[in-house]
Amino acid sequence: MVDLQKIIHGAGDRVLVINFWATWCAPCIKEIPYFEKLNTDDKNAEVILVSMDHDLDPNTDKVNRFVTRKKIKSRVLVLTESDPNSWIDKIDKRWSGALPATLVVNSKTGKREFIQGELGEGELEKLIAKVKNQ
Repeated sequence: MVDLQKIIHGAGDRVLVINFWATWCAPCIKEIPYFEKLNTDDKNAEVILVSMDHDLDPNTDKVNRFVTRKKIKSRVLVLTESDPNSWIDKIDKRWSGALPATLVVNSKTGKREFIQGELGEGELEKLIAKVKNQ
């Protein structure tokens, strides 16, 4: 498994935006363009899309085909953790495990914002502003 804690704490000077999603999750798919736009437009942010598909289908080909078909340019990781409960609390203690979920971290200050559920247009930028201004 990719060590998300190392990624979270090793992002350097950038704002880290981690979105937890799955190919079978309609709200997740709907918000991917927001992350792709951020990835293209904001060089001070690092976007990582963490696929949670492995739990239902351990074959990563489905995720890879989806990423290729949708022309996703953001960094995509497939989480292969067999026990989600062992790491969910490390992301945010309020997280039930429901998808989609987004964590925004100011790597310089360690300030975090977490949202469970689908983001609307403009909400991602508001989350980033919150961690930058803290």
